[in-house]
Amino acid sequence: MMIVRGLPLLCLCFWSSQSLYRVPLKMMSGKLDSSVLLELSALQRNRSASGDSGLSLASDPAGNVNFLSMVENLDGDSGRGYYLQMVIGTPGQKLNILVDTGSSNFAVAAAPHPYISSYFNRALSSTYRTSGKSVSVKYTQGDWQGELGSDVITIPQGPNGTIEINIAAILTSDGFFLPGINWQGILGLAYPLLARPDPSVEPFFDSLVKQTGIPDVFSLQMCGAGISASTATNPADGSLIMGGLEPTLYRGSMWYTPVLQEWYYQVEVLKLEVGGRNLNLNCKEYNFDKAIVDSGTTLLRLPVKVFDSVVEAITQMSMIQDFSSGFFSGTKLACWMKGESPWEFFPKISVYLRATNTSQSFCLTILPQLYIQLVADIDGTLNCFRFGISSSKNGLVIGATVMEGFYVAFDRAHKRVGFAVSTCAEKNGVPVAEITGPFLADGVASGCADGLLLQEPLMWVVAYTLMALCTMVLLILIALIVVPCRRRQHEGEITDESSLVRNRIK
Repeated sequence: MMIVRGLPLLCLCFWSSQSLYRVPLKMMSGKLDSSVLLELSALQRNRSASGDSGLSLASDPAGNVNFLSMVENLDGDSGRGYYLQMVIGTPGQKLNILVDTGSSNFAVAAAPHPYISSYFNRALSSTYRTSGKSVSVKYTQGDWQGELGSDVITIPQGPNGTIEINIAAILTSDGFFLPGINWQGILGLAYPLLARPDPSVEPFFDSLVKQTGIPDVFSLQMCGAGISASTATNPADGSLIMGGLEPTLYRGSMWYTPVLQEWYYQVEVLKLEVGGRNLNLNCKEYNFDKAIVDSGTTLLRLPVKVFDSVVEAITQMSMIQDFSSGFFSGTKLACWMKGESPWEFFPKISVYLRATNTSQSFCLTILPQLYIQLVADIDGTLNCFRFGISSSKNGLVIGATVMEGFYVAFDRAHKRVGFAVSTCAEKNGVPVAEITGPFLADGVASGCADGLLLQEPLMWVVAYTLMALCTMVLLILIALIVVPCRRRQHEGEITDESSLVRNRIK
């Protein structure tokens, strides 16, 4: 990360009922990429104190899995992702695999790369089988290419047994593996419709459910909330519970919202509030062109119009005047003197989701400790923070910025996503996330997710239909041109040009 030093300290002043406070603020420029797998150099985070004492020996109803063994089976942080250790092939090769609910391929590095310490050597596995098919996936940030195959895997802190799964062997990539990461592959936990090269490639969790008999549900806790990356000696922890929910990982009730379409975990956002004030946007703006829950995305990403409204509201309420726009756009860090923190100067942000009772909604609220994120300690004198929200051109994404405040259940069996306050979402013993409800749902009659841009599966159908129509029109035009010419040529003669066009159509 490039830091521009020597910028003057700005004294930002505001009045309280008692006295004048001066907030020493230093704006430092830096390259912050707000997309998937944000690079923040090789910073590390401490493990959070989650208070997970007295864990229950819970298991799924069929008794196929012990949830206790999966508690704290993740390491990582929101800046570089949370990862799970897996053993792949025969004999087994240990790799750390990024947990991503926004994609559907299980993919591992299968060739050396300067930013990773190890990779899956297919030649050393007697159980690896190649399909001979090539595969590639493009993410919000980065992409990779490779070959599709299959092999066996075990999860040391997961369900018992060995399962056979589809594996994409990553041979080349661009912007996918980044400096400072400690994982060598990605575990796509979304639905088959997102699998590449086509939906016939069965995703990891579908294979796990079929071969082990566990319930079709998993839950996720990520414990990096409010942890400084620069002073840590160990990464934060988290838990991926496969087959159900571990009750000691959350407080209060689990609130569920329906999955609208089984590709991403697409949900319906009804409204946003900043500091308790409704943004008063048409609810369709929040779902333009989709709203999803994605652990592989670092930030809370908002459609451009929504993002601009949120920034405007925060600026008005933050009690900090003349705040640099570079902080909100992700090009600058805001730095305070050591011992000071900016959290008291910023408002809460609330996201309202439709409940499974569609006439109701519930509210996820994150405190500034989640979206004003401490990322660096400069010379032992300054604490520097980034803005954990970014604008998006392809939909609203509830990423790690929000998910670190909640224990999130992906109940695929009942086509819903659940949220409860996480036991590790605390800062100095105070929860940094809240859930309230139920409320009467806004936009019940019309539906906030209706009338949006065409989504990917429907776009495929439309695209193929248009291609077919274009092909028919082209054939008619060719016939109109070729038939008169044939009358002047010998019977059965076809020009080179028409043959070439036919080959192109094929």
